[in-house]
Formats: sequence, structure tokens, C-alpha cells
Amino acid sequence: MAQKLDTRAIGLDIGLAFSKFLTGKENLHYGLWSPEWDVCAANIGRAQEAYTAKLFELLPSKPIRILDIGGGAGETAKKLLALGHSVDIVIPSAFLAERCRENAPDATVHELMFEDFESDQKFDLCLFSESFQYIPMDASLPKCKSLLAEDGMVIVSDCFRTNAFFDRTDENAIVGGGHGYQDFRDLVAAQNLDVLFDEDITDQVAPSVDVEQEMFNVLGYAISRVDAGLATSRPLLRGALAKITGLFLSQRRRERLDQRLNQKNRSAENFSHFNRYIMMKFRFPKG
Repeated sequence: MAQKLDTRAIGLDIGLAFSKFLTGKENLHYGLWSPEWDVCAANIGRAQEAYTAKLFELLPSKPIRILDIGGGAGETAKKLLALGHSVDIVIPSAFLAERCRENAPDATVHELMFEDFESDQKFDLCLFSESFQYIPMDASLPKCKSLLAEDGMVIVSDCFRTNAFFDRTDENAIVGGGHGYQDFRDLVAAQNLDVLFDEDITDQVAPSVDVEQEMFNVLGYAISRVDAGLATSRPLLRGALAKITGLFLSQRRRERLDQRLNQKNRSAENFSHFNRYIMMKFRFPKG
């Protein structure tokens, strides 16, 4: 029996290959941009390294046991291990779990949902680096609390949606993702968390969206040029390809693909309007 096509794994594979081509590393996260840098593909790796450096400033100087939740392709875990930390990775994607084993062979990789993760060991830090948004918010913090050692900490570095996102009327203006920003703030207050660090870095990560969109626009331009060439030289073939595309993609999906490839709705400006990117470190109250 033929297996179902795993389009997500294919997309991740392409994305990681492109990231490695540009930067030499398989990072999936946003970059932290300096105002002095040109916002272009050449500076993606530099910005991603700056993001990681800022994230690591929140770590204690002594080696600790870290649970890297949603560890991407294992690039962050590899750097953590090099600093002497012990790292367990929880990742539900079989494809990414394999990349973690390849990139961070000294880490322990758990291939399952965070909600299903259990351990007899206690961790000094639960790390969410752009993974908090994929876990139900009412489940993530209680789960962390059960896994942390005494005085253990949580770091959340992720994107949240503002009220402007929920109040929008133009679907084409959607950019970014995450839980509701106000919902997250309400949860932090309700849990009476001991917040040790809290910084809004939205404007510093937003240029990543412009670079990503520019790369999609380059791809869109290439497709448009091929399409125009076929329309002139091979009109019958071009018509057949258009019909085949229509069989697999609805009108709505074709419109959204056109938006992604040929428009500029996804921009740093829209990202900053519809989202907040927060880097936070906190402890749970004792007792």
C-alpha cells in the first residue's frame, strides 16, 4: 500500500537544505537584527547567531540539565552541549528527530509530543525556543512544573498574536503566529510566576520576515518567467500544466500561493502590528 505523501516533512527538508545552503547550519528560528546590518539573505546566519547569543545570556554559567522542547533540527542543542550542558530534546516530528540525532548526537532525543513526555529525572531548565506556540498553553506550564527540579526555570522565546490579529478583517494581512499575547500575559499573572527576565524583541526579529518574503518573491519570479516562456513557446503544455494544477489546488489555495510568492503582505511592518515576540525567563512560586 502506497504511503501518504508527507508534505510537511518535504517542506522541512527543503527549508533546512536552503538554510544550510545560506548559513551552513540547519536553523529554523528567527534572527535578531542590528539596525546597522543590511536586511538581506547574506545576513541571515549573522542574525540567527545573534539571536542564539542573546538566548544563551539567560543561561547560568554552570552546566545544567536542559529539556529542549521542540528542538528543531538540533542546532541549539549542539551549542548547549558544547557549553557543557546536558540536553534532552522532545520533538514530535520523525524527520526533525532524525536531524537532531545527526546534529546533536550526545543529546537524548524523545520522539513524541511534549504533552505525552514523562521522565523520572528532573530538569534545571525547560526551554521553548519558538516552540511554545505549538503546545496548548494551559498544558505547557503545568507540564513544565512537574518536570523541573527545585529552583528550576523556564525560558519562553516565541511569537504571540496581538489583539490586532484577532480583530483583523483582511485575511491577506495574516503574518506570524502563536498564542494570544494577552492570554499569555494573563496566564503569567494567574500563575504568579517569578519573572526573572522579560523583553519584547519584536522589532529586532521582524526583519527576518522581510528576508523570508524576498526569497519567496525570487521563487515566484522564477516561476512566472517559466510560465511566460511556456505560454509563448509551448502553449499546449502550459495549458495542460495549468489544468493539472487546478486539480490539486483549489482556487483559494492558488490565491494564497500567489500571495506568498508574488506579493508582499508578509512584511516586518505587518509582523510588528499583528505579533509580539517575547523572550522571558521565570520560575514557579514555591509551595
